[in-house]
Amino acid sequence: MLRSLLPVSALLLGSALLLFAGGVNGLILPVRGTSEGFSAFSLGLLGTGWAIGYVSGCLLTPGLVAKTGHIRSFAVMAAVAAVAILSSLLFLTPWAWIPLRALSGFCFAGAAMIVESWLSEATAPGDRGRVFGLYTMVNLVASTAGQMSLTLGPTDSHLFFVLGAILYSLALLPVAISTSATPKPLVTVRLDLKALWRNSPVALFAVFMVGMSNGAFGTLAAVYADGVGITLTGVALFSSMPILAGALAQIPVGLASDKLDRRIVLLAIALVAVTADALFIWMAPQGLGINMALGCLYGAAVFSMYPVIIAHANDHAADGAFIQTSGGLLMVFGLGSIVGPLLAGVGMSQVGSTGLFMVSLLAHVLIVLFTLLRIRSRAAVPEAQKGNFQAAPPGRALTPETAALATEDEPEATPG
Repeated sequence: MLRSLLPVSALLLGSALLLFAGGVNGLILPVRGTSEGFSAFSLGLLGTGWAIGYVSGCLLTPGLVAKTGHIRSFAVMAAVAAVAILSSLLFLTPWAWIPLRALSGFCFAGAAMIVESWLSEATAPGDRGRVFGLYTMVNLVASTAGQMSLTLGPTDSHLFFVLGAILYSLALLPVAISTSATPKPLVTVRLDLKALWRNSPVALFAVFMVGMSNGAFGTLAAVYADGVGITLTGVALFSSMPILAGALAQIPVGLASDKLDRRIVLLAIALVAVTADALFIWMAPQGLGINMALGCLYGAAVFSMYPVIIAHANDHAADGAFIQTSGGLLMVFGLGSIVGPLLAGVGMSQVGSTGLFMVSLLAHVLIVLFTLLRIRSRAAVPEAQKGNFQAAPPGRALTPETAALATEDEPEATPG
């Protein structure tokens, strides 16, 4: 195991620094924006901007890398991300922050794709499962640490904007000095909705709705927490602990989905999410304790849905189409992430903090209803024909290259 990790240790360090900076960047904006008096609607648009940039980065980065190379492209991404977070400090207005957040999303997606491509190329197929697991763990820890770092200093100063910029810049160093061979061109994907619908209607519909709910929560969880009277330390915990709960929940969820009809598992998870949404709305809890309990229940459900959906879609996909199917659904997830924060921002502006979970409730109820409809109209995949469940990083740190890195001995598919 150690022998397989040594060649990629620099890349894992670069990824950790990138995710730490992303955790700082993703939380300081809603926290500082709330203290500056920005509306929930404008803060929701930050999430919409991020998702637009992230999807664009996934689509356009392969072409940039093909022209300029991996190291130069990564350097551009890290430098521009640092400029974007520093510019957010200079221009304290949501109408500057929204395009800057889109720029951050573009750079973050591009940098993550480059690192994941390099890891995939530098790792033997038989070791990819372990390396992918370590990569996921490193990213979760780094992102959580980045968010929790906001509890160590004043959020109304320049401190965390500068810290984020420094870490984005430092992420460049391990990649620049890596001795790993330059990898092959990046995976490219195209959005073919008709093909995705023919392959699995429930996967296409559900992944859009999950993008809506997860994108809204990822953007506005800090705004919700501040609105219900949680202190800054609690805000950081409320934003990060549900993601860790979702990561842990993927273990039992994965075991269940490999034994049962994955749609039944998706239905059960969605019902848990509906319960958590309804409790947030009905109880309107104040303070950290009950909100954390409900948040972890919510996170365990919503952040374990995505890998079940991908596994179900790949059960129906043609041989060798794993990356194309996963990449296409990721793009649909991104489209949902564009819509979700916008709707949740409107909801919170109109009805208060619980508006976040009203939008989430709508998405999860629709998943339940549509999944029930599909269970009645299409037989389950025979167990012998099912692939293995592959855990995926919860939250929005996914790119088409994530699927390539997670693949161990799949036949090589033609990009596109």
